[in-house]
Amino acid sequence: MPNPPEISTEARRQALAKAVDHRKQRAEFKRELAEGKRFWREALDSEVEAIQRMRIKELLESLPGFGTIRAVAILDRVGISHTRRIQGLGSTQRAKLELELKGR
Repeated sequence: MPNPPEISTEARRQALAKAVDHRKQRAEFKRELAEGKRFWREALDSEVEAIQRMRIKELLESLPGFGTIRAVAILDRVGISHTRRIQGLGSTQRAKLELELKGR
């Protein structure tokens, strides 16, 4: 098995800082979603890289009244992989998800 590419200490430090920043942005978005300050569709329309890379399952689980079981059931009904990210949603998947979550 080949070794991963070698990167400088500075590049590694920058990548780690970026990862921490993205996790904080996603956590903040999910917290605001749970508190009702944001709407789930904002994630689908977001231009923010950190939000676009969030998994759909995480987004659903952060909705009030939703947990893992309900999120997985919705993803199965709609035909979306449990590991699909927001940026990877196709137009048909997006339309089915919006129909499933209508009124939320």
